[in-house]
Amino acid sequence: MKKIFLALLLIVGFSGFAQNRFFYQYKFIPDSTDKANVLTEIMLLDIDKNGSKYYGQEKFIADSTLQADVEKQIKLNPNNISINRRDKPGMVSYKVTKDYPDFKTYLFTKISTDSYKIEEDKKPEWKILPDKQKIGEYNAQKATTKYGGREWTAWFSTDLPFQDGPYKFYGLPGLIVKIEDKTGSHSLTLVGNKMIKTAQEKEMDIPQGIQLYGMGGKDIEINKSQFKKVWKAYKSDPTKNMREMMSKNSDTNKIVFKTKTSDGREISDPNQVFREMEKKTKESFKKNNNSIEPELYN
Repeated sequence: MKKIFLALLLIVGFSGFAQNRFFYQYKFIPDSTDKANVLTEIMLLDIDKNGSKYYGQEKFIADSTLQADVEKQIKLNPNNISINRRDKPGMVSYKVTKDYPDFKTYLFTKISTDSYKIEEDKKPEWKILPDKQKIGEYNAQKATTKYGGREWTAWFSTDLPFQDGPYKFYGLPGLIVKIEDKTGSHSLTLVGNKMIKTAQEKEMDIPQGIQLYGMGGKDIEINKSQFKKVWKAYKSDPTKNMREMMSKNSDTNKIVFKTKTSDGREISDPNQVFREMEKKTKESFKKNNNSIEPELYN
């Protein structure tokens, strides 16, 4: 792991052009009934003078590649766009941002074809304990909190003078270098860091009259209570959005839905597609019942 001290000196002169990127190994158990199935994903925490952004590395790479491909197709032939997503564009699809100095926190996530921006209304309340240990190459101290329906143990290091951490966690005297919930279902450990050039996010340049469902567009800003209602409705009827989308565009026949059955057959009949998608989605709910923040999804 690269030392951060030189990077901190550099950021004084280049704060407008550089930021710190921290790499966390995220281990999680998606299904509480199958604790032997532990998945791993690399998560990124980018910190600059304005705030931080936390997101999955694989999802970021997949989305960037897809956006570049679609923009290229739009320039060549805007009337014939083929969207081919990777089979596994990362297991973690959400993003969390924090705005400094007040640490206003937002969760960005999708439900069906809609993108949501949910403002966090609670902050972690920490109990700092005297216990100390080495996490990687950093001297760390223990702290605990109850947050999002879980009990968490964190280790923070004042060697890294950022009052931030992965996901929605912040507010300790140093960067959180490790955090794990009491059940062992979710664990995040700092495994590396480097300085990177700050890159401005740009929206996809979509010509007027063209709509790409599930891509582009603005996030729907809602509070946690509203999000819970949307999520509950989605669990009850997972294909409602897509059926409404097809109904609105039935006169132009611009939308074609395709999917594959469990035995590999491709189907395109709308009714069959929606039945298959609903079946797959509800099966996914059963296998992904152990969210990092159960209070938000229960």
